[in-house]
Amino acid sequence: MAAWFTFTIAVSITISAQVLGSGVFELKLQDFKNNKGLLANGNACKSECRTFFRVCLKNYQAVVSPGDCIFGDVITPVLGANSFRVLEGDSFSNPIRLPFNFGWPGSFSLIIEAWYSPSADLPVDTNTPDLLISYFAIQKNLEVGDEWSQDVRPGEQTELRYSYRFICSENYYGERCSKICTPRDDRFGHYTCNPDGHISCLPGWKGEYCEEPICLEGCSKGNGNCSQPGECVCREGWQGVFCDECKRHPACQHGTCQQPGQCNCKEGWGGLLCDQDLNYCTHHKPCHNGATCMNTGQGSYTCACRPGFTGVDCELEVKECDSKPCRNGGICMDLENGYQCMCPPRFEGPHCEHSLQTCADSPCFHNGKCREKDNGRSYICECPPGFTGLNCERKVDKCTSLPCANGGRCILHANGNLRICRCRSGFTGQHCEININECAHNPCSNGGTCLDRINDFTCICPPGFTGRKCDVALDDCTSQPCLHGGTCTAGGRDTVQSFSCACPVPYTGPQCQFYNVPLPVTPSPTSGGEPSESYQWAAVSLGVGLVALVVLLCMVATVLRHIQRQRSQEEQDSETMNNLSEFQKDNLIPTSQLKNTNKKVDLEVDCALEKTNYKHNNYHLDYKSSKEYKDDPSQDDKNCEKCLEEKIPLSRMYSEKPECRISTICSPRDSIYQSVFVIAEERNECVIATEV
Repeated sequence: MAAWFTFTIAVSITISAQVLGSGVFELKLQDFKNNKGLLANGNACKSECRTFFRVCLKNYQAVVSPGDCIFGDVITPVLGANSFRVLEGDSFSNPIRLPFNFGWPGSFSLIIEAWYSPSADLPVDTNTPDLLISYFAIQKNLEVGDEWSQDVRPGEQTELRYSYRFICSENYYGERCSKICTPRDDRFGHYTCNPDGHISCLPGWKGEYCEEPICLEGCSKGNGNCSQPGECVCREGWQGVFCDECKRHPACQHGTCQQPGQCNCKEGWGGLLCDQDLNYCTHHKPCHNGATCMNTGQGSYTCACRPGFTGVDCELEVKECDSKPCRNGGICMDLENGYQCMCPPRFEGPHCEHSLQTCADSPCFHNGKCREKDNGRSYICECPPGFTGLNCERKVDKCTSLPCANGGRCILHANGNLRICRCRSGFTGQHCEININECAHNPCSNGGTCLDRINDFTCICPPGFTGRKCDVALDDCTSQPCLHGGTCTAGGRDTVQSFSCACPVPYTGPQCQFYNVPLPVTPSPTSGGEPSESYQWAAVSLGVGLVALVVLLCMVATVLRHIQRQRSQEEQDSETMNNLSEFQKDNLIPTSQLKNTNKKVDLEVDCALEKTNYKHNNYHLDYKSSKEYKDDPSQDDKNCEKCLEEKIPLSRMYSEKPECRISTICSPRDSIYQSVFVIAEERNECVIATEV
C-alpha cells in the first residue's frame, strides 16, 4: 500500500511539473517478450513474471552508467506477465511523459528496467537485484518534432519494442523549445503563433503585436480611422464611406466645400451662406405675358412689361382705351388684340387724328400755321414749340420716351422741361428698375433678423419679442416662472432678467427657488428630528455664537478704554494734588475773602475724608453758606459727611455750565484757611478749588 501511495505522488509531481516545463519527452512502451518467464539471474518466476518498468531519463553519456535521473524517472504499475502488449489503463498513461522546465539539449540517455513483482500490490523496492528481469540502456540524438522514433531492444531472454519523441509544451517553440509565443485576441494583440514561434497576425490586424486594425480599403488615412478591422470612422468635418467628402457649413444652402466648414456657392447663388439667388429669372421665371426679366441681385428681379401689360410680374393686362388713345372726340372700342377708334364726322385715321377740314376752317390751335395739301382736300398744321397733334391741340408729352418700370409713373416738372419717374414703394432708380433693400436701415429691433422682400421686409424676432419690428416684449410671467407661490412682475428687456418675483416667506432667489432660514422646529423625542432640521439648527447656533463673540469683544474693548481713561484721570488728579501741595502755603486766603462773582451759579464744594479712599464728591453750596463754613469748623465735618452720603456723581458736576467753579477740599478742623486754585475748563471758564 505504501508503494502505491508513493507511485501516486510521483505521477502527480510529474503532471504538475509538466505544466511548468518548456517541453515533454514521451516514451511509448509497445511490446515486451519474456517467453521463458526468467529473471535476469536465470531463475524462473513463481508461476509467472508479473512485470513493471522503471524509466530513467538523464543527460547524454557515451557509456551509460547508473546514477541520478536528472531529467526525470517514472515507475509504472504492473503492466502484464511474461510476454504482453502494453496498453493504456486507468492507472497508467501510455506514452510515459517526462516534462522539461528548461531547453531541450538535443541528446539524451535512457535506461529502461523490467522488474518482477511477486505480489499484486505496488512494485517492490527496485534496489533488489534478484527481482530484475532485464536492463536496457540507450544513447540518442533527438530533434524536437511530432514524429515518433521506433526502436527494438533485444536481451538474452527478453525483447522490448518502444518508440519515443520530444515535443514542445504549449506556447513553446524552436529547436530547444525555448521560445515562448502565446496566441491572444484582446486589446493587447490579435495573433497566433507560427511553428517557429513567430507572431502571425489574425486577419484584419497589423503592427508589431498585431494591435493596429486594418481599416476599410480606400478609407482616407488623413480623414478617417478605425478601431476594428474593416471600419472607416470619419473625423470631425468629414463624411462618406471613405471619409473623403467634406462637410459644408451647417447653414449652407446652395454651396459645396473643399475643406470642412466651407460654403462655396454654386453658379447662380451668392451670399455668405449661398442663400441669395443671383439668377432668379432663370430659376423661377416670374415675369408673365412675354415680359423681360432682369436680375437685380440678392434674389431680386424686375420685369419689363410688353405694351398692354403692367404689374410687378406684368400679370395685369392694360386696357388700351383707359389711356384714351382716340382723338378729336373719337370713341375707343377694346378689341381682343388691341382697340379701335370710332371717329366723329370730318375726322379719320387710327386715332381719329386726321381731320377732313381745310385751312379755311382754321383748324390749327395755339397759333399753329395751316398749310393745304392734296390740292386743298386736306391740311397740315405747323405747331409752335411745346404743342403737337393734328391740330396742335395738345402739349408735347415728354414722358412718352421715358418708360418707368415696376409700375412707376412719369412726372413732368419745370414747365414740362424736366421729366422723372415716380416709383412705387420698394423701388428706386432712374427708371424704377432697382429694388430697394428694406433691411438696409435695420428696421428690426431687439436683435431681430431682417428678411428683404420685393416691396416689404419681415423680421424674425428673438425669444421674448414679437411684432412687425420685434418691438413688442412678451410677458414672461405667462410661463409662471416664480416658484412656491411667488408673485411675478414683468420687467424691461434691457435687464438680464425680464421679470421679478415677490417671494413668500421663507423663500428667496430670482425665482423663489431657495429656502431661506427656516423657523425652529423642536423634534419629537421619538423621531429625533429630520437631518435637514439638525443642519438648520447648527447654522442658527453658529450665527448666534458669532454674534455673542462680537458682543464680547466690544465689551472687552469698552472696559479697556474705560480703564485707560480712569488711569489718565488719576494721573491728572495726582498732578493737580502735587500742584496744590506746592502752592498751598502761598495761596492760603481766609474764607471771608472768598467771593463768588457769579450769583447765578451755586458753589461746588468737593469734600473728601482723609481716612478713606473715596473719590471726591461734589456738594452744592449757595453763596451765603460759605461764611458759615468758615466760622463753624464742626460744620465742615457735617457737610463733608453729607457730601459723602449724597454721592453726587462727577458727571453732574461737569454737565453744569458755570462761568467759574470753586472746588474745596476738606482739611483738618483747626485750619482757618482754604487753598484756592483756578482750573481752566474747555470753554475758557475758571474753576476755583479750595482746600478747607
